[in-house]
Amino acid sequence: MKIDLVVFDLVGTTVRDDDSVDRCLRGALAAAGLTVTAAAVNEVRGLPKPETLRILIERSPLRAALQDRIGEIHADFVARMFRFYQEDPSVQEIPGTSETFARLKRAGIKVAVDTGFSRDIVDALLGRVGWTERGLLDASAASDEVPRGRPHPDMIRRLMAQLGVEHPETVAKVGDTPADLQEGHNAGCGLVIGVTEGTHTREQLEPHPHTHLIRTVADLPELLGL
Repeated sequence: MKIDLVVFDLVGTTVRDDDSVDRCLRGALAAAGLTVTAAAVNEVRGLPKPETLRILIERSPLRAALQDRIGEIHADFVARMFRFYQEDPSVQEIPGTSETFARLKRAGIKVAVDTGFSRDIVDALLGRVGWTERGLLDASAASDEVPRGRPHPDMIRRLMAQLGVEHPETVAKVGDTPADLQEGHNAGCGLVIGVTEGTHTREQLEPHPHTHLIRTVADLPELLGL
């Protein structure tokens, strides 16, 4: 199968960050008076973060009190994440990511990332890992740059248009959450690949649409025959 573009998720797939998303989401909700579990947050990983907050609040006994405060809680979450990605030493790429990007580029395949984060957080994170400066990344898409985030295909379609890729069957989507796999499926990607050492296990990803499951992004070049 000819692949022209690979779209990777960020945190959990290509970036390791010591569960900061979980901690910052739960911290922002706790500051507003709502305690949620790590398991509850993991169920909605990969979605646009305002949608994540909306779901968690709607499932709680405090939904009436908090449903009008989602914007405020999201702003607190963004501030927490921004500080973390700028300062915390645990933020680093998952081993093998840069080499995988480089091998794709040498094969003439475009490399992009998309995420449930907003653009300000994406820029802070990409500034830490340095992929753009090293010529390893062609484009990125954030959830607040499209009408609909995951599991809808809007971010992948935006990246395709930006990079001149016409046919979704020549696109591979790689991610570690059910929302990633659903996004790739809904976009009609030729390959929809789950990584099983991120936020979700093989058993958790298997029920969702995919063409392949691999351990980490370091295994992708072998899968593509590069």
